[in-house]
Amino acid sequence: MGKYDHLFVHHMRDCADDLVNEGAAAGGERPANIGDPFGLMRAIDVDLSTVHMAYSWINPTTEQVHWVNDHEHTYDEVLIWMGNDPDNIHDLGAELYLDIEGERHTVTTTGSVFIPAGTRHCPLGFNYVNRPFTFIALSLNPDYASDENVPRHT
Repeated sequence: MGKYDHLFVHHMRDCADDLVNEGAAAGGERPANIGDPFGLMRAIDVDLSTVHMAYSWINPTTEQVHWVNDHEHTYDEVLIWMGNDPDNIHDLGAELYLDIEGERHTVTTTGSVFIPAGTRHCPLGFNYVNRPFTFIALSLNPDYASDENVPRHT
């Protein structure tokens, strides 16, 4: 066993219990086109981690999907969405919407957004998804928490 083996996540675990805001817009159920969330890096898996990072696949739908209700965090957050076309990495293959302090933003390209601590954000959802893409939430905090919930793993 190596000196730094404890810093690796070799098998990502389902982290749906961490992300209680996700699916809140669907009555507590994850929308059908949203894949299971997995922990890329969490303090529960790597005790020295100071971030919580989860990802999900977003699958095709022709229906508008409201995924996450509005909320805010006491820490900074980065949301990342990445298309899966290696010939056109900028094309998301979908249209997502995200409100920041009530201002609607519509996105059709691979990208990300930095959300400063204390900034009200969401709803988050999709107007359509033509092909799967990945969605990553990076909380600059060891546990996910918002004004809608308390951390589950402290």
